[in-house]
Amino acid sequence: MARELKCPICGRPTFWKGNPYRPFCSERCKLVDLDRWFSEEYRLSVPRDLWEDKEKEGEDGKV
Repeated sequence: MARELKCPICGRPTFWKGNPYRPFCSERCKLVDLDRWFSEEYRLSVPRDLWEDKEKEGEDGKV
């Protein structure tokens, strides 16, 4: 029995097994997701203290 999932872009039902576009339902939804990454609609959060450490390293001339 194949497990039915929802496409994260359009919400239509899709299957994991035998689907070359998984977890998406189609190539179109896969490309829509890729475009959202390229246009920076998605972001990964980074703790503020990590950014501050990187800025301090840059000020000291360290890389």
